[in-house]
This record gives sequence, structure tokens and C-alpha cells, in this order.
Amino acid sequence: MTIEHASSAEAMRRPSTNRRWWIGALLALGVLVNYFDRVNLTVASPLIQDDFKIGPAEMGILFSAFGWTYGFLQIPVGMLLDRFGIQRVMRWSTFSWGIASVITAFSTGMQSLFLSRMLLGVAETPGFPANSKATGYWFPRHERGLATALFDAAAKFSNVIAIPLVAYLMLHFGWRGGFLATAIISFIFFGMFWLFYRDPSADRNLSNEERAYIKAGGAAQEGEASANAVGMLGYLLRNRKVWGLSIGFAAYGYAFALFIFWLPDYLVKEMHMDILKSASFTTIPWIFATISDLLIGGWLIDHLIRKGHDESRVRKTIIVFGMLMGLAVVGAGLTADPYWAILWITISLSGLAAAAPAGWSIPALIAPKGGAATIGGIMNFLNSMTGIAAPIITGFIVGATQSFSRAFLLAGAMLAIGIVSYVFVLGRIEPIADPKA
Repeated sequence: MTIEHASSAEAMRRPSTNRRWWIGALLALGVLVNYFDRVNLTVASPLIQDDFKIGPAEMGILFSAFGWTYGFLQIPVGMLLDRFGIQRVMRWSTFSWGIASVITAFSTGMQSLFLSRMLLGVAETPGFPANSKATGYWFPRHERGLATALFDAAAKFSNVIAIPLVAYLMLHFGWRGGFLATAIISFIFFGMFWLFYRDPSADRNLSNEERAYIKAGGAAQEGEASANAVGMLGYLLRNRKVWGLSIGFAAYGYAFALFIFWLPDYLVKEMHMDILKSASFTTIPWIFATISDLLIGGWLIDHLIRKGHDESRVRKTIIVFGMLMGLAVVGAGLTADPYWAILWITISLSGLAAAAPAGWSIPALIAPKGGAATIGGIMNFLNSMTGIAAPIITGFIVGATQSFSRAFLLAGAMLAIGIVSYVFVLGRIEPIADPKA
């Protein structure tokens, strides 16, 4: 056996401890709590409208408040994460989740509600870029797929459990009590993050054996960038790989947001379901999306890389295959049968879910030292912008045509642009050279 093969086999040999997977579970739990905080306003909407005597237009403004701050702060918060580190930024972030829900619970009208949702957007901005950066530190490259899928699948699974659980809380404690309950959940997670998260170099519970395994497997290097934050941002914005990744992920974000905001309404209005049947049908694609996220976007990628297949080819193949499956959204726009519609939507969402963790794993894989969160911020900024645009554009199309067909066709066109970007602009998934000091 050659020295190269011996070192490769050593890197693949799993350690006897699993501290890294406990950290992965902590990050996934944080995403789940994130989405409890996000959906509580959706669940409370009818109650708030009755209480404050506001209409659908005002609620639409409230729904948008989170997205504007969350989206526009992605890049500066990514720079802060690269400058000050995951631990410090995320402690302030997780504490602020609970504060935002408390303010909402004691709101007296539109202004305080709007400000509380903007604060929640600010507070939750670091979540996904921080998780992407953390998995780069904590996991070898051949485990990065499942590690990323854990926290990404939590976002999908939240659509299965968060809405009914928050609705149950509000049914028993009122909408204000429901917000206080989600605030308590957020404060509990803040305590857990404060106690348990450390970067690998500072974690006393990480064994030397597991630390060596993580490093040998190609974990991202800890520490600050060689360039300052603004210099790093400018350097990355001039890089083709960053734009290929970001445009591709923004296309995914458009289709994903369409399903998040409009799927129940589509089933009620175009498929002529009642609300109860719509709710039960809505859970079907999200359950399959969660499974696809973990098995294809997570386990399968790691399995193929562990077997020795080219890492770049594996990740890009899964991304492109998933986005191609996402094109099934077009089929939903061409059928009047609710069962065929939900089948096409399930195929589409399952494909998108498989591609998402592969996409989120890339920032830590291509980033120069100290740049992972900045790339994640750029990527999630464009993703957030299409996420804001999708429900608005869909609303205009449906209002003008009284049909979702053209909205679904547009989503398919966006995904086609994303596929082209991933294939031809991103190039190989390999580290970007460090900027010159």
C-alpha cells in the first residue's frame, strides 16, 4: 500500500467518539427552532387580524417584514461571522430570537408587530451561513453531505410539525401565549448553544482521536481571513465560482419559496380542496422532501465519496439531478387532477430537497481561509431575494390569470437557469485561492 493510500484509509477510519454528530444535531435543532419562530405569525394571522382589526393587505406587509431584514443582512452578517466567529455571533443571535417573540407577544398594533418581525429577521440572519461554516470546521469532507443535510432537512421537517404544534399552543393559550411559548423555546436553545457549542480547537470534549480524524478528512481551517472583511467580500464577488453557486441556489430558492407560500392556497383554489384536505395533502411532499434531503442530499453523497468517487462530480451530479427533478413543478401546472398535481409537486420538492444540502456544503468546500460565511451570505442573499420575489410574482400571475399554470412554468424556467449556472459557471468544487495579503 502506498503512503498516499495509507493516509487516505486513515482519514476514512471512524473514531470511537461522536462529538461532531452531537454538534450537528445541535445545529439542526437550531434550524427547527428558527422555523417555529417564523411560522408563528402565519398561524396567528386570523387571530391578529381579528384582534387589531387589520386586513389581508396589512398582513401581507407584516409577512414581508422578516424577509427584508433577513435577506439584505446576509452579506454583512456573513462578514461578521468570518471576522468574529460562530460562537460569539450566534450567542447574540439565538438570544435575540426569543426577544423578538416576546416583543411580538406584547405588541399593541401594526407598528410594534412590524418592528418585532424585522428584529426576528435580523436575529435569524446568521443561522444558515453559521451552520455551513460550522460543518466545515466540524466534519471531514466525506461526512459533509449528511452533516449539512441534518440542518437543511430540519427546515423541511418544520413544515410537517411546526404549524400544527404552534397552532395547538395558540388554541390553548391564545396568540400572545403562543408567541411567549416560542420565545421560551428560543431561550432554551440559546442556553443550549451557549453551553455546548465551541469550535473544534476550543472544545474540551472533543477527543484527540476524533480531532485528528476531522483534520485528516479535510476540515476547513479555523481562523480569520488573510484579507480584511471588505477586501475578502470584494475578492469573492469577483470570483466566478461564487456567482455560479449563488445564481444556482437563488433558482432553487425561487421554487422553494413558491411551495412554502402558495402550496396550500393552490390546493384550495385550483384543486378545489377544503382547508382540512389541503392541510393533509400539503404534508405529503414535505415528508418526502425531508427523507430525500437526508438520504440523497446527505447519506448518498457521503457514501459515494467514501467509496472513492470524485467529490466534485458527486456533489454536482446530485445538485443537477435534484434540480432536474424540480422541473416536475411544470407538470403540476399542466394538470387539473389533484392527485397528479401532488405527485408532480412531491417529485419536484424531493429533488430540490436533495440538491439543497449539497448546495449548502459548497461554501465551506470552496472558501479561502476565513471566507466560508461570507460566501454563504452572498449565496443566501440572492436566495432570499428570489424568496421574496416568488410569492409576489406568483400572486400577480394568479391574480391576472386565475391560474397557477404560468407561475409553475416560470418556476421551471428559473430552475433551468440554475442548472446552467451550476453546470457551466460554478466549475469544479475546489478551494478558491487565498487573496493576496
